[in-house]
Amino acid sequence: MSYLGAIISLLFIIVAGRLLLKKYNPHAVLLVSGLLMLIIAQVLNYNLPTLKDPTGFSGFDLFRYIKESFSKTNAGVGLMIMAIGGFVAYIDKIGASNALVYVAMKPLKFFKKKPYLAASLVIPIGQLLFAAIPSAAGLGLLLMASMFPILVNLGVSRLSAVSVITATTAFGIGPASAITASATNIASVDTILFFLNYQIPLVWPLSIVMMITYYFVNRYYDKKNGFEKEIEETKEIELNAPLIYALIPVLPIILLIVFSKIFSIFSVPISLDTTTAMFISLFVALIYELVRTKNIKTVFYSLKTFWNGMGNIFKTVVTLIISADIFAKGLISLGFINGLLDLAQNLGLGAIGIGVVMTVMIFLASMLMGSGNASFFAFGPLVPKIANKLGVESTSIILPMQLSASMGRTVSPIAGVIIATAEIAKVSTIAIVKRNIIPLVVALVVMLIYHFI
Repeated sequence: MSYLGAIISLLFIIVAGRLLLKKYNPHAVLLVSGLLMLIIAQVLNYNLPTLKDPTGFSGFDLFRYIKESFSKTNAGVGLMIMAIGGFVAYIDKIGASNALVYVAMKPLKFFKKKPYLAASLVIPIGQLLFAAIPSAAGLGLLLMASMFPILVNLGVSRLSAVSVITATTAFGIGPASAITASATNIASVDTILFFLNYQIPLVWPLSIVMMITYYFVNRYYDKKNGFEKEIEETKEIELNAPLIYALIPVLPIILLIVFSKIFSIFSVPISLDTTTAMFISLFVALIYELVRTKNIKTVFYSLKTFWNGMGNIFKTVVTLIISADIFAKGLISLGFINGLLDLAQNLGLGAIGIGVVMTVMIFLASMLMGSGNASFFAFGPLVPKIANKLGVESTSIILPMQLSASMGRTVSPIAGVIIATAEIAKVSTIAIVKRNIIPLVVALVVMLIYHFI
């Protein structure tokens, strides 16, 4: 009987994964699966998660879990992610994202005689941009408009160009990332400390590995396919804002670093959280717009873009977090964690073994779902309980898990960024995935070795 719940929960994971692969709505799949697991746990007399305010009737309590998840999420990580989404939408509207990409891409034009080196250099530059513009599809499309024609003219194939552009979204890091926000909330660590002390030390060697791997993989496939240099009209990215606007997308990161615990610049300590930094940066952007347009009515009206951006993130990402939270509660109630730990102990696996299994599981789930958010939000909340039972810090397990979530998305043929960039490049999504799979698997293996050993 002790393993029955774990077996049932594993079946739910398989069925949920299958439904997501068939493009069923992930919110509905995770929410309904979670509720069904909670019902089965009730019937089997398993221990359900504790409610702060029970209704008095077990049938209604199932839906009280949803209400409490909404309350908890919207008051914390949900508001943070919505503020990020609103800010990203606003900087895109006023042209600040384009200005940042325009500035970042300038150096690559000097590598005319080393096209594959230029292509590989797009990866670290793009990853820096991704920390400030945390929309995989959004950044991918910006780079397709600005960088893609340049790379093709330098002498790489369309597939090589689009592959490195999608690779820039392989690591969802930085305080503006929804996955980072969720990970730091789960692990109860400061966002900027997590970014500087955990994410950057792990990501920079992985970026070097990916640059080297993409250099050889793209050159090999272009030669194998008999690629001949294509000439495509290179168009400068159309700037609809002054270059100084390039500072706006990185302002939240600058604020969070300057006013973090790392620096003690002021006699009276000043502490900023991500949500506050986003609102400060928004009002700085509004002042920029007021100076540029000199039309207060237009500037006030433009604020609607921010609220719309927050709303869009709520209906997509925040509701997904809530659905995934119910899914995680269902797994915990059926004893999935205990079953996983018992299996690990029987196989002789410790914290490292569990960490590797969870990381690979999320990577594969992201491939199947086409969404790093969906896979991480489903399994991320399980980490504190696993870490507590194994006697290790949550960050040691959650860091590779959150990175593997965005890595898996980069090799998914149904991911939004892959579909969007493939359409513009006029290549198939499968062809992009074939270019991406070797560098990303190599990076995944290196990450597991580097982090756990």
